[in-house]
Amino acid sequence: MRLVLASDHAGFELKQRLLPWLAEQGHAVTDLGTHGPESVDYPDFGRALGQAVASGAAERGIALCGSGIGIAIAANRIAGCRCARVAEPLSAALARQHNDANAIALGARLIGDDMARACITAFLATDFEGGRHQRRVDKLGNTEGSAQ
Repeated sequence: MRLVLASDHAGFELKQRLLPWLAEQGHAVTDLGTHGPESVDYPDFGRALGQAVASGAAERGIALCGSGIGIAIAANRIAGCRCARVAEPLSAALARQHNDANAIALGARLIGDDMARACITAFLATDFEGGRHQRRVDKLGNTEGSAQ
């Protein structure tokens, strides 16, 4: 699978540990930065990830910041990116199964390497269920805010 990873400074170390693991799993991985521990602004990296996923340059995205919240908000500002902040494998699987999430965000200060890997594994292994969930996902793309 074609993946993109992006992080701010708080997620940098975890991202560096995940990159080789994902490559070992056979994924084509693009690192969108940051490329060091110096302080940066998470919206810049969340936006880059959102654009890569929404454009189809990547099939899925993995975003990391201290809590996972800020970078998820930034990624979701890009139309076509559906980034779910997850903390355990069930939420990662449900984000795919029910919400057709094409990106997840992890809080590097809140979870360890093993839990991050478990979340990513569930996210990548789960298919979108479609059916009744499709109309709800379609409404997520409605920028007018209508409840049609």
